[in-house]
Amino acid sequence: MKNLFQKNKMEFSVIGAFIIIMLAFFIANPTVFLSFNTYKAVFTVLPITIILTVALVFMISSGELDLSFPSIIGLSAWTFAGLTKLTGNPYIGMFAALVVGSLAGLINGLLVTKLKLSSLVATLGMNFLIRGFIMIFTQGFGISLLFLKDTLFYNIFVGHIGNLPIQMIWGILFAIFAWLLFNRHKFGAYVCYIGDNTMSSKEMGIKVDNIKILTFTLVGFTASFASIFVVLINQMFWPTAGEGYLLVILSAVFLGGTPTWGGIGTIVGGLVGAFIIGFLETGIIASGLTGFYTQFFFGLIIIFSLISHRFAGLTKK
Repeated sequence: MKNLFQKNKMEFSVIGAFIIIMLAFFIANPTVFLSFNTYKAVFTVLPITIILTVALVFMISSGELDLSFPSIIGLSAWTFAGLTKLTGNPYIGMFAALVVGSLAGLINGLLVTKLKLSSLVATLGMNFLIRGFIMIFTQGFGISLLFLKDTLFYNIFVGHIGNLPIQMIWGILFAIFAWLLFNRHKFGAYVCYIGDNTMSSKEMGIKVDNIKILTFTLVGFTASFASIFVVLINQMFWPTAGEGYLLVILSAVFLGGTPTWGGIGTIVGGLVGAFIIGFLETGIIASGLTGFYTQFFFGLIIIFSLISHRFAGLTKK
């Protein structure tokens, strides 16, 4: 038991923090947190945070950073909505969206590995470039997909099983897949090796550039997958789709125990971090504070997460 805790001390710490935070919210307003409607409302959008968070764990563990995923969400959402509206077939729209998102991630990977650009600057530039492209060609107009309401496609992705939003199941399944890929597949091991020491990884025979390209492509694919839920939940595409997720997702990743310097990551911690972030705004408002406090607490979370990483010994060697 001691070895289990020592091996997973960051995950247990995050779970403990989640329990403490939820207890504090419950004490502040037990009426809200005894109502299943509160959890139903959070679970409606929480899966998007989960999906994006566990994908970013791979990216940050590799020692790189992708700031373009909010705009990739917007680009993929636009592709999905536009083709679905044009053809009347959401499956075609979804396939095209996944391809577009993956290609955007692939381009990011090529910019970083082949042109040797900083991932921070390259993906920041791509974030503005893609968002600007969307705004220019849509002129700020959205696309309504109300006709998908209660169709089989709609119910598969954002329907309900009883009172539980089905997208929550998608989020958990994706987290399980990510855990297996990160902890039980050589790809996850290679990602951490590269993040810890690129030169040693090359000497071990790891194709560093290929792994990084795959990691960027994975984030692009994941952003496009999340975009399907963004559009279906709102039954509408807006050119601003994806905006607002950057701070939220990075907060969840760092809070979950994945440090900024690479080589270390935790999918379970990221999942719990996503839950904390998902309940944070609801808890703040239920406690009597206004939504203006949300970004303040996000900032505190990031700072204290980084400090806790140092005290936990998660240092870059």
